[in-house]
Amino acid sequence: MRFLMMVRANQDTEAGVMPSDALIAAMTKYNEEMVKAGVLLDAAGLQPSANGARVRFSAGNVTVIEGPFDSRELIAGYWLIQTKSKHEALEWAKRCPAPHGEHADGVIELRQLFELDDFDPSPAIDEARRLEQQLAKKK
Repeated sequence: MRFLMMVRANQDTEAGVMPSDALIAAMTKYNEEMVKAGVLLDAAGLQPSANGARVRFSAGNVTVIEGPFDSRELIAGYWLIQTKSKHEALEWAKRCPAPHGEHADGVIELRQLFELDDFDPSPAIDEARRLEQQLAKKK
């Protein structure tokens, strides 16, 4: 099972305030533990939304909206992990250092990714599975 652990943004992350050396060290240690356990697939911090954009699709129209955006709706970073269960993923999330520093409020949202096996069989799913296998061979 794959899960996305997302760190919610706050005013500091949106202002481009970089994490302290202590937080970077704690996060590095945490990431190393996940690598050793074989659960970490990917992880990264995201730049402020002022450097990003949204692409909106509505009634056949496509609109690009430049950032910044309201920080209550944003993600500041993520981990992509693979675990045997939701319980195991939650245990990893609970072990994470406080994402905005030891004394600051923070939220990590955990969401399970869909796998192709979650969908009913169909020609489209068969084609998606073929492509997934083809991409796996290239790694």
